[in-house]
Amino acid sequence: MPDAIAFALSGQSTRIVKEPITKKTMFRFIIYTILLFTCWISCTPAEKEPVENDVELAKVFNKTLFLSELEGMVPVGASAEDSIKIINSEVERWVRESLIMQEAEKKIPQDLNIDELVRDYRSSLIRHNYEQFLVETQLDSIISQQELNNYYEKNKEQYQLQTSILRCLLIKVPKSAPNIAQMRAWWKSDDETDFQKMKEYAIQYASFYTLEDSIWYQINDIKAQLPKGTLLTTNQNLTQTVGDFHYFLKILERKSQKEIAPLAYIQEQAQKVILHKRKMVLLDKRKEELYDRETSKNNVKIFTQ
Repeated sequence: MPDAIAFALSGQSTRIVKEPITKKTMFRFIIYTILLFTCWISCTPAEKEPVENDVELAKVFNKTLFLSELEGMVPVGASAEDSIKIINSEVERWVRESLIMQEAEKKIPQDLNIDELVRDYRSSLIRHNYEQFLVETQLDSIISQQELNNYYEKNKEQYQLQTSILRCLLIKVPKSAPNIAQMRAWWKSDDETDFQKMKEYAIQYASFYTLEDSIWYQINDIKAQLPKGTLLTTNQNLTQTVGDFHYFLKILERKSQKEIAPLAYIQEQAQKVILHKRKMVLLDKRKEELYDRETSKNNVKIFTQ
């Protein structure tokens, strides 16, 4: 930590000196800061004006950091020592930021119009904020299953699989798990009650399981949970013990690479597309409404026609 900054306030001028801070100096600084911040808060001007008897904290080339610019940095109730540390830390940060800004300004291409870029960025931020407001307040985000089905039927050719996928039931249980014979019986059963018992068993003992028959998985994600070389084909049903695990696997359906992806696999992506199209329609409609309204009020004048 650099030496603390002491503030020497003389009758005619204000200057910064580097020296150890005494308790008396810290007390003067805290009182001055409190008075300054109190005045600032009570006045609350529309634009910041120069503060009388403001204190210079640092200077980098032609830029100066004043104490008034750090309003709110020191928490209420902070000790004198903590206040000085906070101010010192902010001054050091400001100096480094100012130096890199100074260096960056030297490298700006001569043909780069910074003011225009700032205006464009400001406009894009304002527009984005307004569009978000419209979406949040006016966009219908509910997508019916029928609408989803219609979209899928019209666009499914666009959704070719990049990798093989499958629906399956899989339970991977350590050999140390108890009641494995009962687990085998539940696995073979078609009874819904037995299925629920098997699911509870998997939750408690399995190192991996998936028992949702409607979810599609990439084939490599399933292979990663199985013994090396295990074949994965539709309607496959196997139980085996390899190494430290018992495996229970049932392949319900498989789709190969380049086949059309099922709706359930691309549903989330399809919903995003539908909502994006709705958003574009909403924004275009709003543009036309504004155009018609303001044109009728003679607030729009076009001189090229």
